Amino acid sequence: MTGIPDEDPRPFHAFEHRGWERVVSVYHRSFADLTSQTIQPLLDAGGVREGVRVLDVATGPGYVATAAAARGASVVGLDFSGEMLAEARRRCPDVEFREGDAQALPFPEAAFDSVVMNFGVPHLERPETALREGYRVLRPGGRFAFTVWDDPSVALGFKIVLDAVEKWGNVNVPVPPGPPFFLYRDGEVSRKALRAAGFESPERLELPLRWRLRTAEALFEAMQDGTVRTGGLLRAQSPEDLQAIRNAVCQGVAAYVMGATVDLPMAAVLYCGSKA
Repeated sequence: MTGIPDEDPRPFHAFEHRGWERVVSVYHRSFADLTSQTIQPLLDAGGVREGVRVLDVATGPGYVATAAAARGASVVGLDFSGEMLAEARRRCPDVEFREGDAQALPFPEAAFDSVVMNFGVPHLERPETALREGYRVLRPGGRFAFTVWDDPSVALGFKIVLDAVEKWGNVNVPVPPGPPFFLYRDGEVSRKALRAAGFESPERLELPLRWRLRTAEALFEAMQDGTVRTGGLLRAQSPEDLQAIRNAVCQGVAAYVMGATVDLPMAAVLYCGSKA
């Protein structure tokens, strides 16, 4: 089991849903340039090309769906956040977007040639169920691909913030329990989960990204106001602890200031597999 062990998944699901309903504008402003760096490798791994029918799960503001449509694919973007879908429809009115759950896809078997998911897995209460659903809606010969953040030691934006919370704040705050955020960066875990879902020949590809921010404080603000799990951790701190965390984050970022911007290494991992 790679979801929430021995816990009711509904509080975590509701927590994630509320979070993504409220962070749309900040997420786009803070993370669009970063998370979009994985789109082309993700589409390549998913076999997305002209004429292919693609499902973009956890589409968010529709970045991946838009890029898939630009390749000439027939695309459906799915998300559980109505606010995210409204933004996606505004940005790409020619793509079909539907509201739904990654763990109970509202599509028949063998409906798609490719299923992709960009950074959606860490936000699911039952990721292994989403993998099985991706397998179910794929036709034989179809491809499934997803991305997750790598370990904080190489995804330094997370390391700087989480280290600051551990030193200056309270890590035991009342946030609903979910699967470990970085669980699927582990190759053994992800390959095992893909095989258990039915996929053949699972592959792992490391993606070195760069997060370019305007200021040192921009990292703190992006994590606090543009994320759900890390943001929930930060927003639960006392005002005094939160200020100490902010100061520590700014100090940690200082080493990555390049002229007028911040340039942070933010590694991701891509996994993919095929349906026989």
